[in-house]
Amino acid sequence: MHILLAGGSGFIGSRLCAELLSNEHEVRVLSRDPHHADLPEDTETVMGDVTAPDSLAPAVENIDIVYNLVALSPLFTPEGGDEMHDIVHREGTQNLVDAAETANVAQFVQMSALGADPQGPTSYIRAKGRAEEIVRKSMLTHTIIRPSVVFGSGGEFIRFTKLLAPPFLSTLPGGGKTRFQPIWVGDLVPMLSATIQVDAHENQTYEVGGPEKLTLAEIAKKLHAADGRPTTVVPIPMGIAKVGLSIGEQIPGFPLGLDQYRSLQFDNVTTDSDITAFNLTQADLRRIETHLNRDH
Repeated sequence: MHILLAGGSGFIGSRLCAELLSNEHEVRVLSRDPHHADLPEDTETVMGDVTAPDSLAPAVENIDIVYNLVALSPLFTPEGGDEMHDIVHREGTQNLVDAAETANVAQFVQMSALGADPQGPTSYIRAKGRAEEIVRKSMLTHTIIRPSVVFGSGGEFIRFTKLLAPPFLSTLPGGGKTRFQPIWVGDLVPMLSATIQVDAHENQTYEVGGPEKLTLAEIAKKLHAADGRPTTVVPIPMGIAKVGLSIGEQIPGFPLGLDQYRSLQFDNVTTDSDITAFNLTQADLRRIETHLNRDH
């Protein structure tokens, strides 16, 4: 198969690229700056941007399958403000879907997010939900994957948690009671690869999470314990956190804002993880503590 990975030079995409090449697919990576991407030797690269429709036609030429992995992080305020989520996730998806339809692409795989909802509480969640609507309404055979937070070497989740909850004394909004279901990138990538191998995955939406549902406070303690540094969590009332982050987001370069505050008001866990669709059980998945211990 000839496969295009839009956003394929990132944390997840570079690993998926290697996985697909190992399965003897031909892979083309679309990136705004492919020349500096750390990709396997046999990868074809093309310069382009999902927010620039004219750059997409050459990228999808002679392509069988498109993966849309383009994403701004929900963990930090994007450059340009929260409205960039709509521009990149919704408009970018529309542009890529249009290009894929014109090129008669056989299948479109959308990397979404757990909790994606057009009416959701954050800019990120709303944009991801609206992007899903675009994919479902298209003429394309599609698969949508909604992971919880993804961790692994080079990923942002561990860095974000350490920033929000520093060692020794962690002041966390609401005491860090928000729950997450972290999934290791090395477990997610084979699922993404499998979506194009079995017809049963066509036109399906899957919510996937790791083997544990952990509060932010529990995750912070595990991270710092792996570094040999204990931490005590001190709760900050959510109202005070809101004021602090609303002031902080007015400061150029400040990484967090009200969207991050809103995201901490709802859990990011599955009701029933769909990993069984990929013949997996929770026992097959890596725990975040195991990953941390292996990194040391």
